[in-house]
Amino acid sequence: MSNDEHNEASHMSVHELRRKSGDSSEKITINLGVVDLGQIDLLVQEGFYSNRTDLIRTAIRSQLANHADVVKETVTRKSFVLGLEHYSRADLEALQSAGETLQIQVLGMASIADDVTPELALATIESVVVLGP
Repeated sequence: MSNDEHNEASHMSVHELRRKSGDSSEKITINLGVVDLGQIDLLVQEGFYSNRTDLIRTAIRSQLANHADVVKETVTRKSFVLGLEHYSRADLEALQSAGETLQIQVLGMASIADDVTPELALATIESVVVLGP
């Protein structure tokens, strides 16, 4: 295998690591003033929203939509992967065999398989940045 073929194969193995899975959610707690909470309850009571959570999710999605261009530009500029990323022992062993390291940059959630040893992780993961859980 030529050096170019080796580099191309190694490059492809890194891309194979980047898999997206279905949605998951994270529970958060927020504090609201009594007036804000009363207004939310009024809107729920009047039928605008099915419950408090429905209103809060709608408000968050609205704000994320308002800032979608900034998020997209930043994700592209900083080379983040969107979604859920899982790194298996086989994935990291393939990187180790190729003599490569991984820079994990995820906007969402990243997980590493339970059977990955600390030594394997240290040998193959150069850095980790995760925005989300």
